[in-house]
Amino acid sequence: MKNFFLIFFISVIYLVNSPTLLAQSPLDTTSSFEDQRQRVNQLLNERNRKFGEYDASLQQKTGIFGLFKSKNDMQKSIDILKQIVLTDNNIFVETRRLLELKDSERERFEQLAASYDNQVTAYMKTISKLQAHNEALQQKINTLEQEDHQDSTYIYLFILFTIALLIGIIYLYWLLKLKNVTKV
Repeated sequence: MKNFFLIFFISVIYLVNSPTLLAQSPLDTTSSFEDQRQRVNQLLNERNRKFGEYDASLQQKTGIFGLFKSKNDMQKSIDILKQIVLTDNNIFVETRRLLELKDSERERFEQLAASYDNQVTAYMKTISKLQAHNEALQQKINTLEQEDHQDSTYIYLFILFTIALLIGIIYLYWLLKLKNVTKV
């Protein structure tokens, strides 16, 4: 029975506090983290593709008799390198955002953990107080039961004494009546 009330009390407290817990949606940060991670992966794939184009442009020789690189070939390689550098810069920016999201998510989880620890500590203190109060009430009940038992003993003794007194009075009355009957 004690456990039932304890579980009921904790459930009520949890349900009362649950709307504040639901206000912090972990799905929002997780989905934005996944979106950011996909953006970084797309940029990395794009960089690999551009680097493949750069390798192909280095092999491309459209100069005299196909033996030399022309100015256009070199310019095309330089343009691809510029695109790779821009993609690398974007990768750094997006990776930084990803790390910031991860850090903010970690901080939020740490705050949630601290909040849960505080709640659990508060619940434990409340449970301890309730258990102490319950023990005090149990002791009070035991004391009252002992007092009631003592009162019952006194009542039984009083009734026994009253019965003995009545028997004594009846016996004396009967003796007096016998003496009166024998005198006459």
